[in-house]
Amino acid sequence: MSPGRTYLMCPPEHFAVEYVINPWMSSGEPVNRDRARRQWQALHDTYLDLGHRVDLIDPLPGLPDMVFAANGGTVIGGRVLGARFRHPERAAEGPAYLDWFRRRGYPVVHEPACVNEGEGDIIFAGTAILAGHGFRTDPSVRAELAAVFGLPVIPVRLVDPRYYHLDTALCVLGGGVAAYYPAAFDDAARTALASHFTELIEAKQTDAEVLGLNAVSDGRHVVLPAEADHLATQIAAAGFEPVPVDLSEFRKAGGGPKCCTLELRHADGTGE
Repeated sequence: MSPGRTYLMCPPEHFAVEYVINPWMSSGEPVNRDRARRQWQALHDTYLDLGHRVDLIDPLPGLPDMVFAANGGTVIGGRVLGARFRHPERAAEGPAYLDWFRRRGYPVVHEPACVNEGEGDIIFAGTAILAGHGFRTDPSVRAELAAVFGLPVIPVRLVDPRYYHLDTALCVLGGGVAAYYPAAFDDAARTALASHFTELIEAKQTDAEVLGLNAVSDGRHVVLPAEADHLATQIAAAGFEPVPVDLSEFRKAGGGPKCCTLELRHADGTGE
């Protein structure tokens, strides 16, 4: 049994697609809020069933994307780097998440100097941090991450606007293994990823297009969109256990399981 993790989630009380800041939002397809609530609750309950803990932050009116908790900050070793959003529509989410961390008594909470969209673009990869850039997060965040967390930082550039955050194109599975969609990255990024991981699972375009890589791994179980069936087979062949969930309503805004989930990593690198 993998060690229990601690995740932060935000209920989707105000979730809607009210503006367009990524290609997924441009369809004009309305959100079914009742279905979205059921899908979010199923994801929440899946984590509990897997033995993890889920903390909640209160959703605020006027912030329909606050449900995407992964963007709220980065937590490694109990230290917090807050988020600073590129688009004004999401700007108020950064202070809301910082306030939550302060109220919860986190001893080290850094206000961000650079634009960074939390775990959307910043991924803890065991011995290093991957820092995605190209659409949202500023590449200069590299120095800030190194200063806050004391870990090497590997910058990786995204080149396809459909995969505007790193967590839409890559998932760290554990044990030196990651799954990714190569076409989302430039040549230098692909080389850097190949140097860091001992095994890279290459997702097919059909799985990337249903945000199959927007997944959450606890080192054994991988919670991923149900439509990414081929990727699930690849993950299982690599020794992990896929756990499919339906988050189709959130895909209308460019989100999936990982977008809805911020991992709270404490001093041992895991949850509480």
